[in-house]
Amino acid sequence: MSETATAVEVVERQSSSARWLALGVIALAQLMVVLDATIVTISLPFAQQDLEISDGNRQWMLTAYTLIFGGLLLLGGRLADYLGRRRVFIVGLVGFAGASAVAGLAQNGAELFAGRALQGAFAALLAPAALSLLSVTFTEAKERATAFGVFAGISAGGAALGLIAGGALTEYASWRWCLLVNTPIALLALLGALAFVVKDVPTPRAGGYDVPGAVTVTLGLIAIVYGFSRAAEDGWLAGSTLGLLVIGVALLIAFVAIERRSSNPLLPLHIPGEINRGGAFLAALLIPIAMFAMFLFLSYYFQITLGYSSLKAGVAFLPFPAGIAISAGVTSALLPKLGPRPLMVAGAVLGVLGLVWLAQLSYGDSYAAGVLPAQLLIALGMGPLFVGMQTVALHQVEEEDSGVASALLNAAQQVGGAVGTALLTTISVQTAKTFAQNNPTLDNLLARASIHSYDVAFYVGAGFFLAAIPVIALMIRDKPENLIEGSEEDARIPVAV
Repeated sequence: MSETATAVEVVERQSSSARWLALGVIALAQLMVVLDATIVTISLPFAQQDLEISDGNRQWMLTAYTLIFGGLLLLGGRLADYLGRRRVFIVGLVGFAGASAVAGLAQNGAELFAGRALQGAFAALLAPAALSLLSVTFTEAKERATAFGVFAGISAGGAALGLIAGGALTEYASWRWCLLVNTPIALLALLGALAFVVKDVPTPRAGGYDVPGAVTVTLGLIAIVYGFSRAAEDGWLAGSTLGLLVIGVALLIAFVAIERRSSNPLLPLHIPGEINRGGAFLAALLIPIAMFAMFLFLSYYFQITLGYSSLKAGVAFLPFPAGIAISAGVTSALLPKLGPRPLMVAGAVLGVLGLVWLAQLSYGDSYAAGVLPAQLLIALGMGPLFVGMQTVALHQVEEEDSGVASALLNAAQQVGGAVGTALLTTISVQTAKTFAQNNPTLDNLLARASIHSYDVAFYVGAGFFLAAIPVIALMIRDKPENLIEGSEEDARIPVAV
């Protein structure tokens, strides 16, 4: 027998139960990565007090993770292609377990920030390797649609689950367990990966590594993500914000120029250049901005306006991941029949309706009447959007580029999340100040001003959902039969036997 075989041949010999166990391992790793972007949100004030972190530095508990994660994603995706997706996945799990322990056991702010940065670096290995491994493991159209449905549900609902888990751990254990909990989970996933995940053969390289491309895109993404995070605090016209954004854009332009001339590019430009994949990447940039309109301001609304405890605020988000689980499951069943475009358009429309509903929130409204129906509408829309985005982003990508294509999708989502946080926070703060100045005699002025500012942010978020609709309708053209053909093409990735 030859030393390598196609994924189709190996998966045919792999039992169905083993494939689904592999999906469980991959989904667990993805959940861990997504959770860590939000699980520390509720615990942040407790960590700040315990480690005596200043107000000016506390944002690094969040930023250190997202900054390094977003900046290193493309490099992590290419390493998965060159070194082997399963191998990089395993390295990422081991590193994430260690980094989580460093952060959870930190004795001062510097150690905490360093641990969070290390978590981001290993997450940049895990996320693209996890998504590209699905293409190796699932080659039959219906199974693949189901697998992407599960993965998309985890990706879309993980942020809400992070708030729930963070609230519970903070209230009943310690803020440290919001970080330490990752270590046993990562080690459990490691055992599962060794037992069930298909071992692929690295893509042969015709030339050397694209070092100039790796340096420019990593620094460019870091500058842009950090620039947007500074905008939330310093303002959009501050020198620090504008300087970082200008540097970031200049570096990304230089990156494109390098990739056009490179014989072995880090990101072959035909990956985002193909119209269907380009539409998926643009949607992946726009949708997280809209999502942050809900997560960010509902979190404030629950805890500050309604006075919910950490745990109760987390539980209030529970309908969101539940709705996503339902809609992702329905989408996975319909995708091979209808194709991604109508499902994604329907998802974006539901997102618009949900955020417009939330924008009607007023002082004195109850959770059941003012928030719950809107949450469910948005959740039912997110399932089709994430399943469609992840399916189309990897559709008909050459075997040697699946890791970097997965990384580009994750990078678009990270930048979108950074934009959403900065843009919507700035708009909300300015709106609240204006409302308070114009209505100084209102009773409960602070609460009313806050809710009004949230409503404006919800409208802006709805606008980004709305902007995604023509992108999806005009650019995503894949038919159901093309997805089936694409699954056969993608299945030719060699794996070790």
